[in-house]
Amino acid sequence: MNMPVCGARMHELSIALSILDVVEEEARRQGGAKIAAIHLRLGPLSGVVKEALKSAFELAREGSQMSESDLMIEDVPLIAFCPVCGVNREIPSIQHLCCPICDALTPDIVSGRELDIVALELSE
Repeated sequence: MNMPVCGARMHELSIALSILDVVEEEARRQGGAKIAAIHLRLGPLSGVVKEALKSAFELAREGSQMSESDLMIEDVPLIAFCPVCGVNREIPSIQHLCCPICDALTPDIVSGRELDIVALELSE
């Protein structure tokens, strides 16, 4: 059954459209600046599939002011605080939220939920 995949695509399409809305508004604030690239930070717990977002962005930007803009996505690592080691650790798997050193449970997520527009590149 393909419904979950279709639902995931619709989810990313709505996010891509929202990103374009935010960026177009900022371009207007900058006096109609032309945006060459949009830089995002995306974490594994954001609920967004990177490749689906890229595809959705390609579709969403067609016919918009951002039709020539690129979407640059920086992967944010999943980092959690280990209560046993007393430090933040990169967690290799979202299915196993345990410290990779001592194997303690690490429920205190420090980063990995991000879906942030962090920069816009203006074209000349």
